[in-house]
Amino acid sequence: MIILKSSDEIEKMRRSCRVVAETLRDVEEIVRPGISTRDIERFVERSIEAKGGVPAFKGYRNYPASVCTSVNEQVVHGIPSDATLRDGDIISIDLGVYMDGFYGDAAVTLPVGRVSPVAERLIRVTKEALMLGIEKVKPGYRISDISHVIQRHVEANGFSVVRSFVGHGIGRSLHEDPQIPNFGEPGRGPRLREGMTLAIEPMVNEGRYEVSILDDGWTAVTSDGSLSAHWEHTVAVTKNGARILTKTE
Repeated sequence: MIILKSSDEIEKMRRSCRVVAETLRDVEEIVRPGISTRDIERFVERSIEAKGGVPAFKGYRNYPASVCTSVNEQVVHGIPSDATLRDGDIISIDLGVYMDGFYGDAAVTLPVGRVSPVAERLIRVTKEALMLGIEKVKPGYRISDISHVIQRHVEANGFSVVRSFVGHGIGRSLHEDPQIPNFGEPGRGPRLREGMTLAIEPMVNEGRYEVSILDDGWTAVTSDGSLSAHWEHTVAVTKNGARILTKTE
């Protein structure tokens, strides 16, 4: 069931989403060679709690950390550890915040030091695909209109979209209906309506789209060992199109 939000509820969501956006902005300042992903998690926890929020991921379906830190071939749900980042790595940082009864969720992929041209292009194309998908967030459009434009842009640039994980509705629950794949033909799925709130999140692989899950039960990696990038925003459907909630002013 798709839950529509009132303008007051969207404003409450905006507060949790602002904490997400500000925390991700601040994380960019500390990502560098030599820092561990556990250091990033500690920073994220302190940042969220200082702003009055609660880290949404910790304990969710027994996930053991406050943030997902996915490095290089890790697609999503990478668990923070004492492993340190190296020059040339890329890292996807995915975090959620619970505040005032509502959730916010977003992700970025960042370069660590100086990265290869293909890594740089993968990060850029994934972010572009997200923004193109957001452009399709208008009343009357369908969910798969978002999916199709993401897939088309990614594949036109020689990359592949992950099919095992999808975007989702969000609100009083971290994951709500509808699911939002990053692939498919246009004109299918539920019609977008004012008051819907969506977490759109393309995950894009340098190589093939297949993924595997590591023995920790969480970390998804590319099956061929290629790089992967992940970008996400929480948006609200308004009469004028998408309102991106997870961005700083």
